[in-house]
Amino acid sequence: MQYFVYLIVFFSFYDLFSQLPIMSPHALALGATPFVTGLVVGIYSFANTVGNVISGFVTDRRGPFLVLITALFLSAGALFLYGFAGNPETLLAVRVVHGFMEGLIVPAAFTFIANRAEGSKRGRKVALSGAFVGLAAIAGPAVSGILASKTGATFIMTANGAVMLVLAILAIVFLRSNAAKRQSGGESGGTHYPVHNLFSNPGVMRAFAGAFFLMFSQGVLALVLPLKVEALDFDTKTSGMLLSVFGLVAILIFVLPTNRLFDKLRPMKTLAFGMAVMGGSMLLLSVSDDISSLYGSMVLYGSGFAFLFPSINSLLIDSTEAEHRGKAYGYFYAFFSIGVVAGSGLIGLLDIGFKGAFLLTGFVMLAVAFYVITGLFGVRKAREAS
Repeated sequence: MQYFVYLIVFFSFYDLFSQLPIMSPHALALGATPFVTGLVVGIYSFANTVGNVISGFVTDRRGPFLVLITALFLSAGALFLYGFAGNPETLLAVRVVHGFMEGLIVPAAFTFIANRAEGSKRGRKVALSGAFVGLAAIAGPAVSGILASKTGATFIMTANGAVMLVLAILAIVFLRSNAAKRQSGGESGGTHYPVHNLFSNPGVMRAFAGAFFLMFSQGVLALVLPLKVEALDFDTKTSGMLLSVFGLVAILIFVLPTNRLFDKLRPMKTLAFGMAVMGGSMLLLSVSDDISSLYGSMVLYGSGFAFLFPSINSLLIDSTEAEHRGKAYGYFYAFFSIGVVAGSGLIGLLDIGFKGAFLLTGFVMLAVAFYVITGLFGVRKAREAS
């Protein structure tokens, strides 16, 4: 049954990534101004963040099964609404509804996975979930980009809605018995857990920081890498290939026997390592001036991503109890959503060029890696003192 939840995770992220190449042109085709087009793209992330947080609270109260089923049905309905968005204003409203409903899915799905991943193999299991996210990141933009030229954005969103509806129905069949067992076992009690306890937990805070800066770097990469490629006189296909290479490298590390490392090594160590490797790749991107060094940088970035993603999930699992893990994942994925906007927004605001953007991001990520390492030393000293 857990692999079915992985499928839900895959398609939830596929729906997200499939929007990237089509939503701006679709808004412009409906007559949106550049400002409204930016809102159409950005407001989804804002609504998604709100949905993430609310999903976390409701998941702790009602359990991940109920939230997951409800969110899948509501997301399917939101995707069908794109067929009725015939002007920019209506499209903007649909984006708010879609972003919010989609935001309900991921925290519930990952809570479902996490509650069944506690133990010696939890690192390998969350690595597999990362592989499904990586596959979605590769397949989503490619498939929607190809189909959009023949069918249009509305068809793609409606098709996504149809798949989401099928997943909702199948989830009732495949996950209900499993959910009933968990409820009969007395899984409850997370309703009165104070939120400030999460934000005062060092492990949780490092997981949140990892999530935020992981997606911060993604936002910078999405904004700046195409500019770098263009400045070197390569076409847009090269940008797509570079991003695909990073995704493929990450997936290979997730699914090959290397994923056993995430069970053997402490997540704090792999988190710091992954963050440092990603930071190093950013610094390398800032000085890369030929295609081979760009590909080398993206291989390095994919390797860092592959170590970072399972680490922050494992750290969150280790630092929380099942009764309040929904809240933790709600805020965790809210930091994901905010990180993308913060990365692209800050670099756009500073207007420091692609070299400055990569340098700044690289040094920031190295600083975060140092922050995680100092936390590791602090935990070790506390244990020795006791």
